[in-house]
Amino acid sequence: MLDKDQIVAASRVLVQHWRDGSKFDALEAQLRPRSRADGYVVQAALENQSLGNLFGWKIAATSEAGQKHINVSGPLAGRIMSDTVIADGGTASMKGNAMRVGEPEFCFRMGRNLAPRSSPFGVDEVLAAVDTLHPAIEIPDSRFTDFTSAGEAQLIADNACAHLFVLGPATTANWRAIDLIEERPVITVRGERYIGHGKNVLGDPLMALTWLANELRELGITLRAGQVVTTGTCHPPLPIQAGDLFAADFGALGKVSVRFV
Repeated sequence: MLDKDQIVAASRVLVQHWRDGSKFDALEAQLRPRSRADGYVVQAALENQSLGNLFGWKIAATSEAGQKHINVSGPLAGRIMSDTVIADGGTASMKGNAMRVGEPEFCFRMGRNLAPRSSPFGVDEVLAAVDTLHPAIEIPDSRFTDFTSAGEAQLIADNACAHLFVLGPATTANWRAIDLIEERPVITVRGERYIGHGKNVLGDPLMALTWLANELRELGITLRAGQVVTTGTCHPPLPIQAGDLFAADFGALGKVSVRFV
């Protein structure tokens, strides 16, 4: 287990690379997290050094394609900080972005707290705590030069590849009556059209949301009212470049877009 000084030092290295838009091979051996628990402790220290406030949470690698993209065996939780949030229809800088992919996602805003407890949360219980559903776009990236070999613990410390996030408007549709598993958002980039699928998100976006609530529960963290949870890409990560307009049409659930510069 890393000690307090090692945790702070590791987080400072990651934060500095994020601010500089630079990459590095790996944390020094004495600062490198060896377990998921170590990774989450370093990630928590990132929050203390952020220029923004905790806006919500992301889940990396909820789809098989996402897991292959960063070479992990399952989902990872990360923090979305307010200074990384871009308005719907806004512009995202490509500076320092090595992954260069966009991901269409189902995002939930919580209506009440889910505080840690000994027993796991069920899907219905988590769903009852949700206020609104939003279409969203995540623009992930890693501070590691080769994120496919960094490993699960370092990627968690690296905030689960969080980079930029675009939140669309809350849907006005009765989304609770819609089977999100079978939703097929249409994504357009550079004139090409792609079809996502709700089932790509851990089999069900609601299952992904519940996974996140329970991951935080095990870490002793409260999922708070007002925070968002973006549940992972419903389509394999799509390549982006400067000048692109990335638009995701979730049908009755709404639309979201971002332009890259």
